[in-house]
Amino acid sequence: MRRAALLATALLVLLGAGFAVFALRPEPAAPTLSPAAAPHPRLAEVRRTMEGYGPLTAEVARTAGGDSLVVGHPENAADVAVLAAELPAAVDAVTAVWGPGWPRTAVLAVAESPAEFAGLIRATGPVSAEMAAAAVADPFRPGSTPTGQRVVFSPDAGRRLGPDGLAALLRHELTHVAARAVTSDAAPQWVLEGFADYTAHRARPAAFAAVAPTLTAALRAGAGPTDLPADADFRGPDAVQAYERAWSVQAYIAAGFGADAVPRLYRRLAAGPQDAGSEDAALRAELGIGRAELVAGWLGWIAEQSGAGGPVG
Repeated sequence: MRRAALLATALLVLLGAGFAVFALRPEPAAPTLSPAAAPHPRLAEVRRTMEGYGPLTAEVARTAGGDSLVVGHPENAADVAVLAAELPAAVDAVTAVWGPGWPRTAVLAVAESPAEFAGLIRATGPVSAEMAAAAVADPFRPGSTPTGQRVVFSPDAGRRLGPDGLAALLRHELTHVAARAVTSDAAPQWVLEGFADYTAHRARPAAFAAVAPTLTAALRAGAGPTDLPADADFRGPDAVQAYERAWSVQAYIAAGFGADAVPRLYRRLAAGPQDAGSEDAALRAELGIGRAELVAGWLGWIAEQSGAGGPVG
C-alpha cells in the first residue's frame, strides 16, 4: 500500500489492550482515463468501489462483443496496459472453445493492495497470498443472466507471472465469465478449473512439461496421481499440481475424444454437485466410457506425455 502523505490527521484510541489508528484521507485525485474509457457504462460502478484506494487509470479494449474496460491504479499501469492489449485475443480464444453465447466483453480490475483485492472479490475470510486473480459476479438465480461480472487481479500478479503468464491467467478467468450462467460453484473442481486451464492453454499450445511441470516431475519420480483431483486438493499444499492434473484431464479428453467433447462434458457436469453415479452417467453419455475407464485412460496418457516434448493442444 502506498506510503505517500495520505494522512491528514490521526487519532490513537486505546481499545482494551491494543490501539486503533483512524486516518482522514484527502479527496481522491482525478482519474487518468483514456478518452474511450470515460463514457463506459460500467466505469461509475468501478470508480465507486476502487477510488477509495487511490487515483485510477483506465483503458478500453475493443473486443468481439463491444467495449471492454480495464481499470487499475497508476502503480499498476503496466499491468493495465498488458491486459488491455491481450483482451481482444483472449475473448476470441475463449469463444473458440465455449462458443459465442456470452457477452464477449469484460470488466477487469487490478487491485493496488491486498486489502483492495479482498474487497473487490468480496472475500469473507482470509485470502491466500497465492491467489493471483478471481472472477466474480453479482448473486443470480440459476438460468438467469449473471450481472456485475468482473475479473480482479492481485497487485503483484503481473510481477509474479510476467506478461505471458498474465495473459494465460486472463484467458482462464474469462472462461469462468463465459460459462458462469451454466456453472454451479458446487460442481467438481476438476471440471471447473480444468476446463478454464484447458481454454487458457489451448490458444498457445506448449509442451506437456511446460504446462504441468510439477505433475511431470511427480510422474517421472514414480509418484504420479492415482485418481482425479478431489475438491480439497485445490485448497491444499498440492494445489498447483491439482490444477495441472485437472488441465491434463481436459487435454486428454480433447486428444482422445475430440475438442468438442470438452465443452459438452463441461455443460453436463458443471451445473451442480455430482455423485459417483451422475458423474459416471455424464461421462458415458458424452464420451461413451465410465469414470473408471476415463481415469485409466488418462493415467496412461499423462504417463506417456510426461516423457514427450511435443506441444499439447
